[in-house]
Amino acid sequence: QLQASGGGLVQPGGSLRLSCAAPGSVFSTYYMGWYRQAPGMERELVASIVGGGYTNYADSVKGRFTISRDIRGKTLTLQMNSLKPEDTAVYYCNSAKGGRSYWGQGTLVTVSS
Repeated sequence: QLQASGGGLVQPGGSLRLSCAAPGSVFSTYYMGWYRQAPGMERELVASIVGGGYTNYADSVKGRFTISRDIRGKTLTLQMNSLKPEDTAVYYCNSAKGGRSYWGQGTLVTVSS
């Protein structure tokens, strides 16, 4: 139900913009976040946005990534700048609503020269 897009291959130092479209039944103004999972690693939180628009970022992406949401358009976005090879992973969007957690299918980001 969550559709993530925008992944791809980018050189170190480059930028990508991920988007996550959600139907009204899943889009949440309570909590939405971006997670990532690199090969052989556990899924980790990258950034989140909660009611009131407060944001939280993993230390590894602070100052480089920006999470935002379009409530009317029901879209969650992750702007990623100054990408590093260690940012390579499958990125997932997540929504928490009505006591349930929803996940998108993931979009692959590869940072390599």
